[in-house]
Amino acid sequence: MKARIYKLTELHAKLDAALRREIRRRSPDQFKVMALKRRKLRVKDLLARLVAVPARG
Repeated sequence: MKARIYKLTELHAKLDAALRREIRRRSPDQFKVMALKRRKLRVKDLLARLVAVPARG
């Protein structure tokens, strides 16, 4: 479970970096920005669910 949380945290950081790069462009692609934000939010929600679930065992 910790490995999955780590990978999702890593993916969230990569999406955040990609989002910042796209926004800094001279003319950012708004559809790409929206898609990156959606993916980032999906990962954040999944992380929150995984962290909220108590460990079994």
